[in-house]
Amino acid sequence: MRSLDDIAEEYAFLDPDDRYRLLIELGRSLEPMPPALRTDATLVRGCSAQVWVYPTGDEGRLHFLADSNAAITKGIVALVVAAVQDRPAADVAGMDIAAALAPFDLANQLSSNRTQGLPNMIALVRDHAARIAAVTR
Repeated sequence: MRSLDDIAEEYAFLDPDDRYRLLIELGRSLEPMPPALRTDATLVRGCSAQVWVYPTGDEGRLHFLADSNAAITKGIVALVVAAVQDRPAADVAGMDIAAALAPFDLANQLSSNRTQGLPNMIALVRDHAARIAAVTR
């Protein structure tokens, strides 16, 4: 997966239609999430589309699998994953993910229906990270 900085740099130069295409491309580039992991336990609540996030790895290198049944939403969760992928769990738990995503200005680029679940995606990722970091202390 590309770094969030790399994605933001490209995103900044695109017009709105191309930004949609980039989000769709990012969603398609996510690692495949096995259907068995798309469960109620991994479902992000409050999203207009179905979104699943599953943590793997350990406290030293947290890795996320994610998926959605909607292309743009899958791109949004791909941005969230890009912000935190392969970082230590304690770093992710304390990270301001919303601030990391601020350069994308998603609230103004996309409809509120598409972004309404973003805070819940972020909260789920941070909660997973905090739980994993706490287990190892």
